[in-house]
Amino acid sequence: MRLYFILIFFLFSFVSPEPSIDKAELDTIVDNWHLAASKADFDSYFGLMNDQFVFLGTAPGERWNKMEFAEFSKPYFDKGKAWDFKVIDRSWVFSKNKKMAWFDENLDTWMKDCRGSGIMVYERGEWKLAYYNLTVLIENEKIQEFIQLREK
Repeated sequence: MRLYFILIFFLFSFVSPEPSIDKAELDTIVDNWHLAASKADFDSYFGLMNDQFVFLGTAPGERWNKMEFAEFSKPYFDKGKAWDFKVIDRSWVFSKNKKMAWFDENLDTWMKDCRGSGIMVYERGEWKLAYYNLTVLIENEKIQEFIQLREK
């Protein structure tokens, strides 16, 4: 009987807890991430990302890993304000094992309407941002003007 309890104890100690699917909790994490940028809180902003984080920005060459993005961003944070994105709305989808969630969000930014999409992963008992892609929105009927502008 004692061996039985020891075996059960070891089995449960190696099973990671299943994360809860709480959209409000995940909204708060992403909202805090945006808030940290607006307050130039470098440590909080980058602390909400996992080590494999990738950021895709709006410019063609903007694909950074966490360290590269931190190096790029540091001067903005050091000036006291990085960027201020206001969420208009956000939608979530969850993996079957509840350890990955992806989202898209519409944002009000200094660039006007933008869309962000991201991936959150549940690691070591907490949710972390693993990927974020920021895009500037353009209406289909304006795309030809946009293409001509980019070709200049």
